[in-house]
Amino acid sequence: MLTRSELEAIGFAEVGKDVRISDQVRFYGAHRIVLGDHVRIDDFCVLSAGTGGIRIGHHVHIAVFSSLIGQGEINVSDFANLSSRVSIYSSSDDYSGASLTNPTVPAEFTHVNHAPVWLGRHVIVGCGSVILPGITIADGAAIGALSLVNQDCAAFGIYAGCPAKRIKERSRALLDLEARYVASQTSQNP
Repeated sequence: MLTRSELEAIGFAEVGKDVRISDQVRFYGAHRIVLGDHVRIDDFCVLSAGTGGIRIGHHVHIAVFSSLIGQGEINVSDFANLSSRVSIYSSSDDYSGASLTNPTVPAEFTHVNHAPVWLGRHVIVGCGSVILPGITIADGAAIGALSLVNQDCAAFGIYAGCPAKRIKERSRALLDLEARYVASQTSQNP
């Protein structure tokens, strides 16, 4: 784990308290990355912040081999959880054949789509899932393992598949648990 002084030396836009990050994580554009309180990022993750930046809320976990990449803003809200090998893209090449692809080619020969990605509070994303540019996953939505998310997901829906489709409603009991947890923290630290 990186020490507090090592975290501060990376040059993040903001770093909260109780931030636990493996020394095996790679950051690009760190000055455009905000990390809230109680954030944990495991080994071999990559956070590459383009001009839109990356904002990680409070009580967020990003598991091993996950990546957040692109020019558009990526926002991961409070209490969200990304399982291992989750990939979030806020940029995508044009796959039609009308333009060249990849970052080694000058921009005038490519047609890259950049769009923000928003994950709401209490969103959980299962292992191996891919989230494409421009997607909003509303508060409390759950994404099953190995899903491709290419359309917005409504609050407290459970989605799975390739492409991901809504399969059922997710319980809202976690909101009561959050309230009890926050109250317990407040009573311990008045």
